[in-house]
Amino acid sequence: MLNRRDMMKVIGMAAVTSAIPIEVDATTPQAQPAADSASPFSLPPLPYDYAALEPYVDAQTMHLHHDKHHATYVKNLNTAVQNYPELGKMRVDDLVRHLDTVPEAIRTAVRNNGGGHANHSFFWQMMQKNAPGQPTKDLASAIDKKFGSFSSFQDQFTKAALSVFGSGWAWLSLDGKKELAIETTPNQDSPWMAGRTPILGIDVWEHAYYLKYQNVRADYIGAFYKVISWDFAAERFQNAMNQKM
Repeated sequence: MLNRRDMMKVIGMAAVTSAIPIEVDATTPQAQPAADSASPFSLPPLPYDYAALEPYVDAQTMHLHHDKHHATYVKNLNTAVQNYPELGKMRVDDLVRHLDTVPEAIRTAVRNNGGGHANHSFFWQMMQKNAPGQPTKDLASAIDKKFGSFSSFQDQFTKAALSVFGSGWAWLSLDGKKELAIETTPNQDSPWMAGRTPILGIDVWEHAYYLKYQNVRADYIGAFYKVISWDFAAERFQNAMNQKM
């Protein structure tokens, strides 16, 4: 009989196996799925090798998460907007930020799949090999000011990520008053949908961690701190702070 871990592998791979017809090598980013130039939205390549984040994020999870789950969101989003070419011209984060302008007939599909595409496109950039381990530049000062210390921020962010019931995300975001806040969203919702700017986000859907960490979400969250690209987060923070509200 299959144990639960093996069963999750079988179910996870079977559920999305039709999204990408070609298997790719785990060590070469050049072997990732090619973009469909005929479709308005495309799967971005990972900015690193599939195994680059090991031992914290394993290559098998990256294959499944990027090549299957994210690819499926992109495929479904393209299907949803195929009769609305004006929507295909928008950046995906702008698309989900303005869901109220999306025709009601496809709004749920755009929310779910556009949200999944936007969140994951952001998530891949949020991680890096040989991560610095601490916030940098003005973001470090802002975190200390808002949360008291980086350690206090970690405690609060971890608590938020653990509190998500079922599938969703935890975020460090910047609101309209340019104040940092920790928040959570269900499913593929995001701060963009509420008019806020995500600075940091962690995917706590089971497909993001179950192959390696099984049901121990806390271990996955702890490992995530080892791969956060704080330089990327600091750049996002600075750009957002420089924008006129």
